[in-house]
Amino acid sequence: MKKNFLTWLAAALALLALPAVAGLRERPLVFHRPVTFFVGENGTGKSTLLEAIAAAWGFNPEGGTRNFTFSTRPSHSALWRSLTLTKRGFARDGFFLRAESFYNVATSIEQLDSQPAFSPPVIDSYGGVSLHRQSHGESFLALVQNRFGGHGLYLLDEPEAALSPTRQLSLLALLDELAGRGDGGRAL
Repeated sequence: MKKNFLTWLAAALALLALPAVAGLRERPLVFHRPVTFFVGENGTGKSTLLEAIAAAWGFNPEGGTRNFTFSTRPSHSALWRSLTLTKRGFARDGFFLRAESFYNVATSIEQLDSQPAFSPPVIDSYGGVSLHRQSHGESFLALVQNRFGGHGLYLLDEPEAALSPTRQLSLLALLDELAGRGDGGRAL
């Protein structure tokens, strides 16, 4: 038991050393605009903070909607347990995109669709074409184009990783379109 506590304590102290997390002790993080970008050097805690926000909101820490329950490896931090989220309004939609585990989300969609169901196939909400049959970048854009309906919370961790410079501009245009709907949705 002592070893588990020491392991937990070491992990907690390491989280507090991350610049993106350390600042939260002094003041809350408030989002005033429909789209917010976290920008900084590698290893400063951007992904850790985004993952914690996603988990605290109820998203699968590996990505997807709140309805995705798959787990391949419990590698996320416990920071989410220490966050208190204050919500202004009700998000009708949402998604947590992790570039590093989007393959697992695509696999989960195919597994869900292989089971008998009374509802339409899940892939229909993503453009109707298997995300595995598209390039990595095409599948990312298909997600945003077909699954993001507005009035939601969309957390995107390194969405540019799979996109060419031209497609990165396409993603920005799609995010601008979502934000321009004025429906209170958020993208981080």
